[in-house]
Amino acid sequence: MKRATAALFLLLPTLLAALPVRAASPSGRLILYTSQPDAIAAGTVAAFRAADPAVTVIVFRSGTTQVMNKLAAEFLAGRPQPDVLLIADATSMERLRQQGRLAPDPAVDVSAFPQSLYDPDRTWFGTKLITTGIIYNTKAPFIPRSWSDLLRPAAKGEVVLPSPLYSGAALITAGAFAQDAKLGPDYLTRLAGNGASAVSGNGGVLAAVAGGEKMFGLLVDFMALAAKKQGSPVGFVFPKEGVPVVTEPVAILKTAKNPAAARAFVAFLLSVRGQELAARQGFLPARRGIAPPPSYPPMSEIHLLPLDIATVLAHRRAIEENFSDAFGG
Repeated sequence: MKRATAALFLLLPTLLAALPVRAASPSGRLILYTSQPDAIAAGTVAAFRAADPAVTVIVFRSGTTQVMNKLAAEFLAGRPQPDVLLIADATSMERLRQQGRLAPDPAVDVSAFPQSLYDPDRTWFGTKLITTGIIYNTKAPFIPRSWSDLLRPAAKGEVVLPSPLYSGAALITAGAFAQDAKLGPDYLTRLAGNGASAVSGNGGVLAAVAGGEKMFGLLVDFMALAAKKQGSPVGFVFPKEGVPVVTEPVAILKTAKNPAAARAFVAFLLSVRGQELAARQGFLPARRGIAPPPSYPPMSEIHLLPLDIATVLAHRRAIEENFSDAFGG
């Protein structure tokens, strides 16, 4: 008996080593900087905490430009605060990647995501598909089906769009048009030549079209579809040539004080549960196999314009200058 006990004692380390090791659940404080709208951000945090209740999430929320300005000031002071960034456009993430500010997360599962939606070095990851299409007032003289329809005489002076000088989504839109062989870098200039006007952001576009001040606008999908659902006299079209897409990327900073919780947050957003949350919140999920919200057509009917984020970033100043020349501002 003593001999058997001794043998078991000697074998115990080997037996324990053979058992699967479960990673400890993340805990502590996670600081999130995000440009998500307040209600969406609150829902995202609540869903994450339901999965990882030991993590307390501290949120700073503002527009992408304001978030990036705050972060730049913190870098300058040598005291960056956030563990995780979740912002509107990938150009800001790409700039941080090029500056060496982001931590790679090679363990994250991206097998269900198109390669175009995440950085090849796996420092940032698209979490949803926010497309820009055409919103129209129900009193418009025609229902547009194509981007070229906004150049028709019947649309002269009736188109409004957000400015890439203020809106990250508008910058992506301008970049996608410039990279498309059919639309080309002069598409927005041609819109201006047809009397189109610019406002600072997407909210101004929605107000102008829903209020009947303008008949057509370039707008992110979820805002237009939500307004229609709430009774606004508007419709929305995904143009046949394709639509620009903002991926609302998430990334972990190299200076993160709680990298374990940060990795858990990224993994949650990209998981089936996190992507189903995005769909419930009214967004097109980025992960394959997740059903879109009921107000959207099937993904097979939505063509995404290809976009190279690094190229947009490299030509950002030229895009903004061309826009200013065409529309003023």
